[in-house]
Amino acid sequence: MSARAIRALARPTTLLRAPVARAATPISRSFANTSVRRGGDSHHFDPPSGWLFGVKPGEEYKKEGWENVTFYVFIPMMVLFVGVYAFKPDTSIQTWALEEARRRLEAEGILADPDVKKD
Repeated sequence: MSARAIRALARPTTLLRAPVARAATPISRSFANTSVRRGGDSHHFDPPSGWLFGVKPGEEYKKEGWENVTFYVFIPMMVLFVGVYAFKPDTSIQTWALEEARRRLEAEGILADPDVKKD
């Protein structure tokens, strides 16, 4: 028997009481208790040096590995994407339906043909 069961049997008043339903309380922790950090230590912080881009006057700037990829691949691809997207053909169902309705109305004579010039 557990110590809890022995204590419950030792007190006769606990046996005579009706069980009380307790409301489920959500388990919450304050921000002070959540100091667990998951993952690796990937925070490499360079303290501010006061120089523009961290390069002292007279020193030569060393390029990092991501800069060439950004300048020669990413930026031209974004410019190409914007150009292609701006000049893509309109294939929406609304445009097709509007043109089809105009064609049918012109065929029935309800709408004047815009290609015919009036003299």
